[in-house]
Amino acid sequence: MIFLYRFLFPFALLAALPYYGWRMLRRGGYSRDFIHRFGGHKPLPQKSAGKRRIWIQAVSVGEVEAIGPLLSKLAANPSLEIIVTTTTSTGYRILTEKYAGLCLYVGVFPIDFYPFSKRTWDNFNPDIAVLMEGEMWPEHMHQASVRRAELYLINARMSDKSFARYSKVLWLSERILKKFKRVAASSEFDMDRMIKLGVPSGRIFCSGNLKFDVKPGLNLSLEGKAALRREMGFAEKSLVLLGSSTWPGEEEMLIEAMSKIRARGIDCRLLLVPRHAERREKIKKLLECFPHHVRSQSKQASDGTLIYLADTTGELGVLTQIADMAFIGKSLPPNNGGQTPIECAALGVAMVYGPNMSNFRRVCKTLEREQACFRVENAKQAVEELVRLAGLPDIRSETAYRAKKWHDSNIGATDKVVQMLTGN
Repeated sequence: MIFLYRFLFPFALLAALPYYGWRMLRRGGYSRDFIHRFGGHKPLPQKSAGKRRIWIQAVSVGEVEAIGPLLSKLAANPSLEIIVTTTTSTGYRILTEKYAGLCLYVGVFPIDFYPFSKRTWDNFNPDIAVLMEGEMWPEHMHQASVRRAELYLINARMSDKSFARYSKVLWLSERILKKFKRVAASSEFDMDRMIKLGVPSGRIFCSGNLKFDVKPGLNLSLEGKAALRREMGFAEKSLVLLGSSTWPGEEEMLIEAMSKIRARGIDCRLLLVPRHAERREKIKKLLECFPHHVRSQSKQASDGTLIYLADTTGELGVLTQIADMAFIGKSLPPNNGGQTPIECAALGVAMVYGPNMSNFRRVCKTLEREQACFRVENAKQAVEELVRLAGLPDIRSETAYRAKKWHDSNIGATDKVVQMLTGN
């Protein structure tokens, strides 16, 4: 099977190159250490006597942030050497800025083609290889197998789309999933799905979601929150509506909601944090009729700013702390999958999201069961719900309290994953 994959991979790569090449150029930052993608990492020293080397692959920003507490605990173990790679340019920037000091080496994950993967494995020579969530790279996994490195999948989840795809080729999914020594599933729901796809029940357990253990960056004091509001040009008692990791079409909905809230005599201000900062030019065109400010140009906005576009990366945890309520992005049609609602819950912010939260199906189900969020079916309902909540501060506070309580009850996945990887 691996020989067929190796034969077909170059053709698939060439077919996908125009799309991924365009996306890399549009998002920028991919030229940094681009040679890593071909296995051109810095030569690493031989493993120290008595130490084990762990290679963790965290594809993007969300996964990089999710393993922060895990890296801290693993780095405290003197018998371990840690290597972390990532795939996206933004993930690499966050990895080098925040976590390089905890690791033997950080770099970019190689293209999953035999010469590049083999070159990287020859250099890294790990005893343990860790993949996250739904990543399963055949060549990478094969290299682990032939070298007898232990292979783990952590924070494992199975989206609707992936589950449907793997279900059509059960014979193949079983061969792939049986390569993992152990799988730590992010929920019971995901664990059940992965067992159906071929993970032996004795090799999988529910650790919970690592993202619950991530602290939301710098915790702002009351004075800090007030200062951040002033920096955005927002009045002290303004109602701040947050668009958290928004996708196309959702900014328009939020602008409409802000306008209708203001029409009711409530001083509503809109804080937009798009999922992809490179969309700034398109978003700026939507803001032309309103007093607005763009954070990448300068942090300080003029007094009276109604819409603040935070087109930066890695600040969502801090910015969320001044919000009175939030809308979770990538959840309104035609967008699908959803962005994480966990950060808003951790910070005690009342949240609204659309119907398309399949990447967080189990998380949302429990949130809804605890009456800790508000789900809507379309953009029209989203506007109506945000306008309704704007006039109900007590309901927002109660919902935010429930969300925070729900979040705190789910902390603890990191310790379970550490025990799995180290046996301690």
